[in-house]
Parts: sequence; C-alpha cells; structure tokens
Amino acid sequence: DISVIMDSDAIILPGVGAFGDAVNSLKRLGLVTPIKEFIGNGKPFMGICLGMQLLMTESEEFGNHKGLNIIEGSVKRFPVKDSGETVKVPQIGWNQISRPYFAEDNYWDNSPLKDIQNGEFMYFVHSYYPIPVNTEMVLSTTDYENTEYCSSIFWKNIFATQFHPEKSASEGIKVYKDWTSIIKNWGDI
Repeated sequence: DISVIMDSDAIILPGVGAFGDAVNSLKRLGLVTPIKEFIGNGKPFMGICLGMQLLMTESEEFGNHKGLNIIEGSVKRFPVKDSGETVKVPQIGWNQISRPYFAEDNYWDNSPLKDIQNGEFMYFVHSYYPIPVNTEMVLSTTDYENTEYCSSIFWKNIFATQFHPEKSASEGIKVYKDWTSIIKNWGDI
C-alpha cells in the first residue's frame, strides 16, 4: 500500500532473490517511485541484502539490469580466483565486517553499527556484491575469497547492509536497535 509506505516514519526494503526479478516486481507493484520519493524526502531507509543492491545503478546478475539508481554504483559477481578456480558462491555463513581503513572513526560511531565491534561476524547469503562509486558512503567492508567489498553503507538517510542482521544473532539485533534509536532521534540530527 503506497499510502502506508509514504506515511511511515521509516521503511526497510529486504531482499532475497535475483536482482532483475526484484526490480521487475517493484515496477509491477508501482513501488519504484514511492521508494525514490520516500528516500528523497529524507526519511530513514534501510536496505537488506538484495534491498541494498537494488539501490545501485545496475547489476550484472543474470544479464544487465538497471537498478533504482539511488546510489551510483554497480553490483558484480564474485570474481574468479587468480588460479582460474571458481570462487564458491553463494557466500553462505558468518563473515567479519570491518571499518574501512579510509573511514573516520566517528562515521562508524554515529551509525547503526555503533555498538558493533570492528571485526564482528555477521551472517551473509549472496553471490553478488555492491560497488558504490562514492566510497565515502561505505560503512563496512568484508573480505570473501580475497575480494574486499562494501558490506554496508550509511549515507544521509540511507543505511543498507549486504549481511542479514535478522540472521546475525544478538549482534544483528543490536544493529536494528541502533537504527531504531537513530530513527527516534531523526528530527534532532
């Protein structure tokens, strides 16, 4: 219901599945414009896994598909190893999230990851990963099979994770609690 979305204080776009199918479903349901307007209005938005990837300009998953283009960037498949061996995908399981070496400490400390330790394990299920053009929005990175990639972003009113907080046990619950805390204080930011 578009009116419910637009009247909400915050929204979460979760996602499991293929990028192209998800974009087509959003179009078919008439949700692309409301999502863009919601974010454009400065209200808190959270994307999870595919919900993060959909924010990008495009994805190469099962062909080339245009995304919501809210964040300039692309979604790529994990590359083949230098040995020519195929990287095991999807990445399913626990992996660490780390503060990017180029980010300022207060960026993490004022984000929904503020109560998460650098190097904490979160739960992932994916074969593709986002590459935002603007690295200033990268909140955490993760290494999988020698590919370091953006595992979360925090930019203005957008917070998005490649990992699944809801599957990440008590640490994932902290992420939701801290995001909720930010939402409650949104007018004061």
